Amino acid sequence: MGRVPKNRRQHLVARLLADNAITSQSQLVELLVAEGIDATQATISRDLEELGALKVRVPGVDHPVYAIAELPQAQLTPIEHLRRVLGEWVVEVSSSANLVVVRTPPGSAHVVASALDRSRLDGMVGTVAGDDTVLVVADEKTGGAGLASLLGRLAGRQ
Repeated sequence: MGRVPKNRRQHLVARLLADNAITSQSQLVELLVAEGIDATQATISRDLEELGALKVRVPGVDHPVYAIAELPQAQLTPIEHLRRVLGEWVVEVSSSANLVVVRTPPGSAHVVASALDRSRLDGMVGTVAGDDTVLVVADEKTGGAGLASLLGRLAGRQ
């Protein structure tokens, strides 16, 4: 049993929530242990918050269960959550014309891109994520340099 990267653990948490009627964080911790992943309840609590999990009532289950909205792009990311994600995962920010390149550790770009997409930042048109790079498209008014500056500040890099 061991620790795994945050993105992998959160992916598994999302899968477990989709496949099981999970009514408590301790139940989720037990399911993760069965998958060979060691995580504390505090860690799982943060994961559920970052994934946007909510407790909902479903037919045939006596207690509310954790669920993640089917359309995560419809969930608005609070600015404090965006700051935390960018501060934790962003290694470098650079720009050219109306493009911003955001570098992350390997396997982490999708976490940053998802948070950015759900933040609906003014001046940002959208993102494309690879493995360790996010391409962010800025609108013409803001431009790449302006958006890169904002992202750098939010990440605590400036």
